[in-house]
Amino acid sequence: MKALYKFWKNNRSLILFIALMSVFRSAVADWYEVPTGSMKPTILEGDRILTDKMAYDIRIPFTHIPLVKLADPKTGDIIVFDSQAAENRLIKRVIGVPGDTVALYNNELVINGVKVNYNNLQSNIDSLDKIEDLNGHKHTIRVAHTPSQLSGFNKITIPDDYYLAMGDNRDHSADSRVIGLIPRSELLGKAERIIVSLDYDDYYLPRKNRFLKPLL
Repeated sequence: MKALYKFWKNNRSLILFIALMSVFRSAVADWYEVPTGSMKPTILEGDRILTDKMAYDIRIPFTHIPLVKLADPKTGDIIVFDSQAAENRLIKRVIGVPGDTVALYNNELVINGVKVNYNNLQSNIDSLDKIEDLNGHKHTIRVAHTPSQLSGFNKITIPDDYYLAMGDNRDHSADSRVIGLIPRSELLGKAERIIVSLDYDDYYLPRKNRFLKPLL
């Protein structure tokens, strides 16, 4: 007991700092490394993403138990969630919210019977970047020149407390088209901006143009 007390006395400031930081990261805000290209071109491999964990709920720290509901995800939001179906933490964009009817034909969305507007941006070697306008929320997506089996699905109506989420790299994303709709209870928060980005193909050097870049 004396050794434990001595350790506490000598290190209490550090222990308290670590405890408070852990609570902060669990309940208020956290940052996540993105290991895959499923959200290209919006998010790249090596991006560290700042996530607002109080965007939708106030939760008991270190749990998914909500105390106060603050808001619901909106179409176009980029969400971070713990997927039981994928057994992994994922980051995707909300495409359909409860009550919406959504379909996808040749990588073009139809939401509530209205075709989403697209404008071509630039053509790459094996893909095409487009501006997608989700009810006024404009962002960039990437589609393959040769569409994959993920390029379409029949009309689905989103039930209460579920969301349809997709990656911006539409032909290379294991999202709701693979793992199913996202339960609200799995949400961790809303991705807000890139804190820092490390280029895996260039000796992990920082990408200066992505520092503190907001996510659209």
